[in-house]
Amino acid sequence: MRILLHIDDVETWRDALAKRLPDAEIVTADDPADKRRDADYLAVWKPPEALLREQHRAKGIVNLGAGVDALLSNPGRPEGVPIVKLRDAGMAELIGDYVRYGILHFQRDFDRYRHQQARREWREHAVDAKQAWPVGVLGLGAIGAKVAAMIAADGFPVHGWSRSPKRLDGIVCHHGDAGLNELLGQARTLVLLLPGTGSTRHIVNAERLAALPAGATLINPGRGSLIDEDALLVALGEGEKEGRLRGALLDAFPDEPLPEDSPLWRHPRVWITPHMAGPTPLEEAADQAAEAIRAFEAGGEVETVDPEAGY
Repeated sequence: MRILLHIDDVETWRDALAKRLPDAEIVTADDPADKRRDADYLAVWKPPEALLREQHRAKGIVNLGAGVDALLSNPGRPEGVPIVKLRDAGMAELIGDYVRYGILHFQRDFDRYRHQQARREWREHAVDAKQAWPVGVLGLGAIGAKVAAMIAADGFPVHGWSRSPKRLDGIVCHHGDAGLNELLGQARTLVLLLPGTGSTRHIVNAERLAALPAGATLINPGRGSLIDEDALLVALGEGEKEGRLRGALLDAFPDEPLPEDSPLWRHPRVWITPHMAGPTPLEEAADQAAEAIRAFEAGGEVETVDPEAGY
């Protein structure tokens, strides 16, 4: 069994997979062409088109991350080959911590205190109760559901939204267009954890930003394509004049690294992180990848990605 591996830190990953699949031959893009061609399985993260075009007998692809939009849109992707993506693999707790930090950043007025510090202004703000700070979570997959539960455990009312109906303990679940509008009207913080697909592109646009309560906040540890950035900048206001949105904590962008000329870098009510909210924990991710490859090889049931739906 030959596995083509492509990811940053490839040697660490090669060792991790070799430990779990000792009978497999694991090759990388640096190996000679005759070795890396026609692998049985691909374990990849954002592989180049040319590398995918060399594969003609692949029986399965393991996407070494939760987001599959880059792989699905890659013109070299072999058609008809089933794809497995990582589902949580320890990322949910890390993303949950990121989101919880972001919620507290705004709920406890750290954004306002930062601006006051620049002005040498000493003024205390009354603390809004957690129960008076509803949080909306768009996306209730494996990661979104866990993040929503973590927020609820902190004492915040949580409203979740998904395309189809779901039931989660402690979460008010909404679905469909009507459900999205209902959630937006209540969310003082909106958290984006949807996959990047054609149907979710710019789901946060001018109309939906306007549906949020005045002074609402936004946290995006999901996909950069979810937000219409021009609409976001309008909603944030200019200079010291606050717009409808009080602030945004952004971890994902359509173009990464975020271009140096992006106005988001300089906006006083935007906090930027370099797509670090949910780094993939190696051990748990390697366990999932090896399990998927073993299931493919044994002809067992594997939960695969729907290329049409995008997740």
